[in-house]
Parts: sequence; structure tokens; C-alpha cells
Amino acid sequence: MTDLLHEDEIPIDLNLVRALVDRALPGYGALTLRRLGASGSSNALFRLGSQLLVRLPRQPGGAATIEKEARWLPEIASGLPVSVPEIVAVGEPDLGYPERWSVVRWLDGHVPTVAGAEADMRSSRHGLAADLAAVVTALRNLVVPVSALSDPNLRWYRGVPVTTRDVDTRRAIEACRAIPNLGLDLGAALKVWEESMALPEREEASTPQWYHGDLFAENLLVHGGRLSAVLDFGGLGVGDPTVDLLPAWQVLDPGSRKDFRQAVGADEHSWLRGRAWALSLAVATFPYYWRTMPERCASSLAMVRAVIADARCE
Repeated sequence: MTDLLHEDEIPIDLNLVRALVDRALPGYGALTLRRLGASGSSNALFRLGSQLLVRLPRQPGGAATIEKEARWLPEIASGLPVSVPEIVAVGEPDLGYPERWSVVRWLDGHVPTVAGAEADMRSSRHGLAADLAAVVTALRNLVVPVSALSDPNLRWYRGVPVTTRDVDTRRAIEACRAIPNLGLDLGAALKVWEESMALPEREEASTPQWYHGDLFAENLLVHGGRLSAVLDFGGLGVGDPTVDLLPAWQVLDPGSRKDFRQAVGADEHSWLRGRAWALSLAVATFPYYWRTMPERCASSLAMVRAVIADARCE
């Protein structure tokens, strides 16, 4: 992965982060600092000592997600069955860096392999399916306070009906045709998408619901085959939680996918809308990140292939 992922990327290097931490949090000045090799697309990540992680938005406006996590993660964390980032401090813009940034507790674990990986065939994913379902269900069942309903940071495009993704998804599929050696049946992907667009709209929930919005493999940590933590709540929102079904096609095999569906209680139309979200967000990855984030693209490619295979088995 290259350092720069976006045209409007904010320059962030080790010297800047060291200076920001030393000025804002002088008590941490003696801790070693190093850039992580696997930084995310939204935040640059730096390991601070052995117990902390510094997260800095890569693009202008990224402070909104830092502020969202600082405001809402402490409120929902106790209601979730796995660990989530504990925010230690929020730093202010300084030294020419224009956004707020955060320091969180380091969480141990490793990112799960994707469903298409060979390693997946050698181990059961039923426990992981149960754990993912517990997280999704817990989020949906948490009470949404009135103050959350008026917070604009909790309104995001992933909490609205998947039909709103129609134009963008078709454009992404078309753009994929220009990617050499993509290795994806784009005709089959388009067919699955078009069938999804014919599904009836989801009925409005009787009460507001939380959703994570970004439950991709890179935001999950496992230990001993079980889910130990969920990361990056920058996509946390209130709205339609169907998008949180997408890990079923990225980190679960067909058998454990059925367990997950049963545990979350997804009916046929909800399930297929969740599958459409998985397809839409995955194909959007390729035109944007094909040259800069090969690991993310490989994971998304496995997810699209799983979606297509799933549809062919119906």
C-alpha cells in the first residue's frame, strides 16, 4: 500500500505525529512511536508504546468521525459483547495539521482471513458467525437516545435503503471493465445487482436502530477463531442496519453463513438486501483502491465472488 490514498490527502508523517503527541500529551513523550504498515483508508495509524494507537484522519473533514466515536462509543460499548476501542484522548488541530485526532487503547488479535482463502477451508467458522450475529443483534437492540436522533454525524449513506446505491454501483461495475486482470465476472455481478434492485423496500422499523456501517474484515479482530473485537466506529449511525449483514459474504463460509442468518433473524428480502450491500461496497473498492490498497481489493474480490456463488446456488 502506498502512503497516499486520496487526492486531498493531508500530509502525515512520523515527525508530525511525534510533535502532536508530545505537545498535546506530554506524559506520553517517552513512549516509542512507529507507523503501522496496515493503516486504514480513513485514518493513518501509529503505534504508541505497546498499549496505545494514534489515529489521524487522512482527509479534510475526517474529524467528524473522531468526534462521533468520542461522543458515542462510551455510551454503547457496555452493550456490546466484544471489545471496542477505548478512547484515551482526543487531540486538537495543531502544527499545521487541521483535524482532531485520537489516541485509543491497543486491542490484540488478528484480522480474519476472507471466506475465499484456503485457510478458511481448514477451520470452522460457526463460532465466528455466532459472535458476529451477537454484535449485530446487540447493536440493533441498543436504545437510541433522543440526542442521537438529532446528531448529523450519525446520518450516513449506509443507513439508507440499498436502492439509493443503484447509480453508483452500476458506474462502479462499468469502471471495473477498465481494470486489467480483475478476474471477476462482471456480467454476473450486474445480474445479481439488478435482481436486488427489484426487491421490495424495507419497512420502516418501529424504533430507531444503531448500525456499525463498516463491518469489513479489516475492522474485525479474532483470537482462537472467535471474534474478540470490532474496530473503527467512524461509520456508526442510526438508520437501516441491513448493511451490517455484509460480513456474511466476506469472512464466513456457506455453512456458517446460514448460522449467521438464522442468528440475526434475517428474512429473505432483508438477507438479499444485505447481500446487495456487500456487492455494492465491494465493487466500489476496485476503481478507487486497485493500485493503492491491494489487500483490501483482494478481500473485496473474494466477497464479490462469494456473493455471485451464493446467488447461483439459489
